Amino acid sequence: MHELASTRTLLLNSSYEPMRIVSWQKALILWFQGKVEVLEYHQIFARSVRSNHQLPSILRLKTYVRSRSRGDIRFSRENVYIRDDYTCQYCYEVYPTRLLTLDHVIPASKDGKKTWTNVVTACRECNQKKAARTPEQAKMPLKTPPRVPSWLPVVQWELKPGTVPPAWLQYLASKKVG
Repeated sequence: MHELASTRTLLLNSSYEPMRIVSWQKALILWFQGKVEVLEYHQIFARSVRSNHQLPSILRLKTYVRSRSRGDIRFSRENVYIRDDYTCQYCYEVYPTRLLTLDHVIPASKDGKKTWTNVVTACRECNQKKAARTPEQAKMPLKTPPRVPSWLPVVQWELKPGTVPPAWLQYLASKKVG
């Protein structure tokens, strides 16, 4: 995590349980709003015209936030990517977020809904190739049928081997987040 653009912050609940990983921008907003305390810092600074701010590595919420219940996971682009392991469900390749899209299994043009059970992660090329057809019509079988997730391991999922800042390890030991 040497680049400002990829610097992330571990957000803990007031009980020190990991909640999620947030961008450095979101981390600074939470800090400036007084909603968190900084437990650890990165050795990176965000500079503005008038000031420099050392970027937080670990934040702890000042008030406890109840986690969502198992069936209450918000449908969002990022959560679909997490559920599908950032893997195109048609070519089975893993892609960075900027190269992924969401695809309606039953196309929206054929009344396909934007729901957990009808939307999957797809690379741009496969999404265009499938077009307004079902996977069967396009002869593009899905890697995994879309489902409503029971939980999202946000923190563990976003961390690739060798990229975990050492300061985070004590908070991540065998925790499920979501």
